[in-house]
Amino acid sequence: MKKITVIDSIMGKGKTSWSKEYMNRHQKSKKFIYISPYLDEIHNNILIDCPFLVEPDSKLGKGSKLNHFKELLTNGQSIVTTHALFRLLDDEVMELLKDAGYILILDEVANVIEKLEKVTKQDIGILLDSHKIEVRDRKVIWLDDSYNGVFDSRYANIKYHAQQGNLYLHRDVLFWTFPAKVFDLFEETYILTYLFDGQIQRYYYDLFNIAYTYKDVEKLGNTYCLVEYDSHSEGRSRYKNLINIYEGKMNYNYVSDGKVRGNELSATWLKNANDAVVGRLKKNLYTYFRCFGKSKDNLWTTKKSMQFKLQGKGYTIGFIPWTTRATNEHQNKRNLAFFYNRYLNPIEKTFFTDVGVKVNEDLLAVSDLLQWIWRSAIRKEEPESIKVYIPSLRMRTLLYKWLNNEEIKFKA
Repeated sequence: MKKITVIDSIMGKGKTSWSKEYMNRHQKSKKFIYISPYLDEIHNNILIDCPFLVEPDSKLGKGSKLNHFKELLTNGQSIVTTHALFRLLDDEVMELLKDAGYILILDEVANVIEKLEKVTKQDIGILLDSHKIEVRDRKVIWLDDSYNGVFDSRYANIKYHAQQGNLYLHRDVLFWTFPAKVFDLFEETYILTYLFDGQIQRYYYDLFNIAYTYKDVEKLGNTYCLVEYDSHSEGRSRYKNLINIYEGKMNYNYVSDGKVRGNELSATWLKNANDAVVGRLKKNLYTYFRCFGKSKDNLWTTKKSMQFKLQGKGYTIGFIPWTTRATNEHQNKRNLAFFYNRYLNPIEKTFFTDVGVKVNEDLLAVSDLLQWIWRSAIRKEEPESIKVYIPSLRMRTLLYKWLNNEEIKFKA
């Protein structure tokens, strides 16, 4: 297995700056593939400072960015593209990467597992009974090479992923996994993230026995350098006086008896919330934002399915998904509201825990919360004070723990 380095540094510390300096310094002697979450980040940041990188263009790939990506690999050019394209890597790409000497820089963790939608337990039974598939240690093996997908297009999709070696059956659910062998095709891999111990990609690495080491990044003089990882050197205490967490009746008045228990605002709780509860949450959002400034300063989030139910005058346009990462677009925002209690999907959790991989849901939750908060004015080079309303007791408690540098432990 080739070298994988996780650059685990708090947001705004210079991970992207280090990567751009590193690529510029070695652009003539090394070949790079830089993967970014967003096209805007590629166009407004990466390509400006690293113009030698080439972005795949569908017009040059006969309507397909992936085709152009393959052409760029064949020509040995350094490439910049998105996570969306990266997850489409196929056998041909892997063959082109083999012994090509590329260095991978992955800005933020990748989507490395995904449940196959619209495939039922009955579908799986049909495939097993008709001997089209068999399952070995949860891995799905396709047996019927003559099958052409006429019977059901969903089965053609299953055939494709199974033949790629990326399909697993877990508790009557099919999971696609990013091909683990990809990470052995790069001379070096760097992952730019924060709190990797809580990330799904870390559980995926542990599942496939992929080794990785940790580094931090620091600015020494005018240069960004990799240094030994030390979570206690993050300087969290500087943010305790800058992140003002709302405490008051709106943290519990949306529950009928006023007694919050910790599961409030989870995906299931939000799905089952009645109109009166949703109405109360919406009134709380409106009241909070009305008290703390102008609409241009407001930033909020919730589950996408709840966005239109909770939006209101003065803050509607300030919505961004809770999954937003790696962008500076919102760093003028100072009044925040995070209306979600983040848990890992139970079937995704057991996909790992059933085979002995430990999952730290609390660390995952606080990681996602911090990534979202750091889209605001707190991420400026000189961090500015912000206010944040987090009605979930669990999420609020986790943020306090992080600010106090308390360990967020695995739970049995």
